[in-house]
Amino acid sequence: MNQETMLHAIKRVSGAMKSMKNEGLDEIYPIGLIDIHLWEWPQGVGLYGMYQYYEETKDADTLQFLQDWFDARIREGLPEKNVNTCSPLLTLISLCELTGNEQYIRICDEWSRWIMDAKDGLIRTGDGAFQHMITGDPNDGQILIDTLFMTVLFLTKAGVYFNRPDYVEEAKKQCLIHIKYLYDRHSGLFFHGWDFNGRHNYGAVRWGRGNGWYTCGIVDFLDMVELEEGIKPYLLDTMRSQVEALAALQAEDGMWHTVLDDASSYKETSCTAAFGYGILKAVRQGYLEPKYSPVGRKALAAVLDRIDASGVVQEVSYGTPVGGDAQFYKDIPISPMTYGQALTLLILMEGLRGANRSRES
Repeated sequence: MNQETMLHAIKRVSGAMKSMKNEGLDEIYPIGLIDIHLWEWPQGVGLYGMYQYYEETKDADTLQFLQDWFDARIREGLPEKNVNTCSPLLTLISLCELTGNEQYIRICDEWSRWIMDAKDGLIRTGDGAFQHMITGDPNDGQILIDTLFMTVLFLTKAGVYFNRPDYVEEAKKQCLIHIKYLYDRHSGLFFHGWDFNGRHNYGAVRWGRGNGWYTCGIVDFLDMVELEEGIKPYLLDTMRSQVEALAALQAEDGMWHTVLDDASSYKETSCTAAFGYGILKAVRQGYLEPKYSPVGRKALAAVLDRIDASGVVQEVSYGTPVGGDAQFYKDIPISPMTYGQALTLLILMEGLRGANRSRES
C-alpha cells in the first residue's frame, strides 16, 4: 500500500468519525454507542485513534477537534465513573502531556485516584481484578478482556505521567489476572469473560473484538512503560501464541469471523483492524517474527475494502456484552461505530508507517 492510498483513506475515515451519528439503529443500552459527541467507551476508542493520527501527521484540525470535544463534554458534566467511561481518559492524558491544561490534569488525577481506591473506587472482584462495572450495571463478579484496553492503558499512562509507580504495578497485575482467567491454553485465544461467582467463562466463546483488545492493547502497553524481564516475555509469549492461532483462522480475504473459530459467524471489520494493527506494529517493534507481516497486510487490504465512499467503515458489530453461547454473538447487529472508525485508523496508521519506510529505503 502506498503513502497516497493510506493518507487518502485516513482523511476519509477520520472525517467520517468526526460527524458520526446514529442514523436510526434502535440502541438497546442506557448509553449511546454511535454518536461521537458522547462520553463513553466507543467514543473513547475513537478519540484514541484520532490522537494517534495527530501524533503521526501533526494535523492541527485534528488536535483542535480533540480539544473542542473534551471541552464540550466537560462543560456538559462528566458521567459516572466506571470501567468503560475511563476510555476517553487515554486520550485526555495525552493532551495533558501535550498542553499542560490544568483542568485536563485535574480530571485525569481524580479518575486515576478513583481507579486505585479499592474501598470507594473501581469495584474489585476475585483476585483483586477490576470488576467490569459499566453504566447502569455493576456486573457483579464479572471480568472482561475489554477492561485491559478501556481502563488499564489509561492507568498505566497516569502512573507514568503522575510519577506513581503503584499505578503501573497495578496495571501489570491486572494484565496478569485477566490472562489467568481469560486465556484459553487449548486454542491460544481469549474467552470474552469470566464470572467469579459461578466460576465459568460464560459461553466460553472466543470472540473477535474481545481478542482484538488484547492484540492491539498489549503492544501499546509496552510502549508506555518499561517492563522487567519475566513480565514482558510473559505478555509477549501470550500474544505470540494468540497471533499464531489467529493466523490459522484468517479467511482468504484477510478478514476474521466475529466468533473466531466459527466460520458460520459473520466476518467483522473492527476485530480485523485490531488484529492487523497489533500484528503490524508488533512486527515493526520486533515483538513478532517478520513471517507474520503478510497476515497484517492482508488484514489491512481487507479493511481498506470496507471503507465506503464517505469514509464510513462497514461490517462492524454493535456493542457486545458477554454472551452465553456463540449464537448470541452471531445475532449482534452490524452498524457503523466510532470504534470501527478508530481501529481502522490504527491499522491505517501502521500502513502509513510502512509506506513511509518503503519510500525512505
